[in-house]
Amino acid sequence: MSQLLEKAKDFVVDKVANIKKPEASVSDVDLKHVSRECVEYGAKVSVSNPYSHSIPICEISYNFKSAGRGIASGTIPDPGSLKAGDTTMLDVPVKVPYNILVSLAKDVGADWDIDYELELGLTIDLPIVGNFTIPLSQKGEIKLPTLSDIF
Repeated sequence: MSQLLEKAKDFVVDKVANIKKPEASVSDVDLKHVSRECVEYGAKVSVSNPYSHSIPICEISYNFKSAGRGIASGTIPDPGSLKAGDTTMLDVPVKVPYNILVSLAKDVGADWDIDYELELGLTIDLPIVGNFTIPLSQKGEIKLPTLSDIF
């Protein structure tokens, strides 16, 4: 009897491990908006859904770092669903207060850009499996606008 239970358990574990899962990638991070309170960056995340039904996204968590320090973090609760059998583009807004940007003046002054690392966690609700988090990480640099870009 115990051998039968062990075989059944191994079968289920093998099937769950080989279930296709959604895949995601960060395609772009850019300056989105400048206000009196903060600078808003936008990350574009492409998520492919291999299933024939839509999948709800529970939350998106993010951590935005520059010069080895965290400058913005947060979560976006219930951002929608992934389209069935298709690729969904998600916009993840990252708001950075000005007082943090002032502390990055050394990095900005050298080459007029911000070297960044963006860590994202896309938590989705998969049937049978439950909540599943897709970890993403992207490094790059964001060129800051100059006066000639603004005027």
